[in-house]
Amino acid sequence: MAQPSSQNLLEGPILRSLLTLALPIAAANILQAAYQLNDAFWVGRLGGAAVAAVSVTTPVVFLTIAVGAGLAIAGSTLIAQYFGARNQEMVNHIAAQTLLMIVIVSAVLGTLGFLATPALLRLMGVAPEVYAGALGFMRMSFVGLVFNFFFFMFQSIMRGVGEARFPVLIVLGTVILNFALNPLFIFGWGPVPAMGVMGAAVATVGTQSLAAAIALGVLLRGKHGVHLAWRDFRPDFAYIKRAFFLGLPASVEQSARALGLTVLTFLITSFGTLTVAAYGVGSTILQVVMIPAMGLSMAVSTLVGQNIGAGNIGRAAQIGRLGAWLGFGILSGVGVIVFLFAPALVGFFVPGDAQVIAAGSVFLRTVALSWGFLGAQLCMTGVLRASGNMVMTMLLTLMSQWVLQFPLSYVLSKHTAMGARGIWWAIPITYVVTVLVTLAVYARGDWKRKRLTEPEEELTDQVTAEILSSEGRR
Repeated sequence: MAQPSSQNLLEGPILRSLLTLALPIAAANILQAAYQLNDAFWVGRLGGAAVAAVSVTTPVVFLTIAVGAGLAIAGSTLIAQYFGARNQEMVNHIAAQTLLMIVIVSAVLGTLGFLATPALLRLMGVAPEVYAGALGFMRMSFVGLVFNFFFFMFQSIMRGVGEARFPVLIVLGTVILNFALNPLFIFGWGPVPAMGVMGAAVATVGTQSLAAAIALGVLLRGKHGVHLAWRDFRPDFAYIKRAFFLGLPASVEQSARALGLTVLTFLITSFGTLTVAAYGVGSTILQVVMIPAMGLSMAVSTLVGQNIGAGNIGRAAQIGRLGAWLGFGILSGVGVIVFLFAPALVGFFVPGDAQVIAAGSVFLRTVALSWGFLGAQLCMTGVLRASGNMVMTMLLTLMSQWVLQFPLSYVLSKHTAMGARGIWWAIPITYVVTVLVTLAVYARGDWKRKRLTEPEEELTDQVTAEILSSEGRR
């Protein structure tokens, strides 16, 4: 089954190939984003302070998730390679070891985050009316981190073996359950006490733990391309060490991005609860907008990677150009719609709070018309990542977050009369400058000469030798 599909992607019409990949990815991302949308919808009924409590928590939790993202990338890449080579033993071994590594990392991060939550909130200068809700929500989010990590890796494993539909069904079921549990735990009913903001996190942790349990059962039963046994989870430190360093560049990139958002949140909280609430609702809408952008970027990365591997450099360049134009056009169109209907969109999440609706509309109308540049930049970055230029994508992220956005946000908000609007204006400026730098890197064409095939073969040969040696000792 894999061969005809791959051949079509290598030779078929580029636009059709992009859409064939991008649409399912976007659909899966929509379901994942539904957890946050559920929280935003129901928490918004509690008012601006409750929205602010969720807003200050999200970047911190996202930072911890980003630390493990590169490790998952390393494992899923190797799984896809070995599954293509029809080496089922290695597929099972890598899946188990990567899951073990992810669980250990998430358990450590979750424990540290739980203990550090009060200090983090004080450091962020969270207002008194926001503190209690943020404390409960953030701590419960850290409790659920291990389940979040586990299911994230399960999805990566399933994609690696070509089984993308089953995880989507699990997510769909848990999202529906989460939507039903949110009002129950937030507002209370019968013997269930009203937990307020923390209730949203309790509902999410409950559904994520259920998803993780189902995922483990699927892997142990072996009905969907991966069959694990409990003995497979015996630590193979040689593989764990190698996978850690293989995924390190991606972890640094994702962590730098998340840390930038966390530091930006510190700056935003200095302008009060209203500004935090406006940013919280606006960033939630931006996350929804990012779904088609990320789906297209992943599709571009997949197609470019396949064509570079096949030696079709010219076609890879065509894919990159078409993807960038599509990203620019689609997100520009979405940006115009959001600009026109900003008050209604903010009001959907915070009905009846005129101040938050007004402030959130200012945020959206400041950034929305620049989203096309973000879409183009994401697609070109997908090309660079597909060719193996991980260091360059990391440097672009560091430049965007730490050289441009945060310094601009601080200077414009603290040293001009713009105030909080200076933070908003730093975002479109960052998008435009970053896409120009990315375009210059892309146009140089160094990515066309980059090959991952030989290093990956060397790596997998070494891993194979280590696994066979380990099996021999057993």
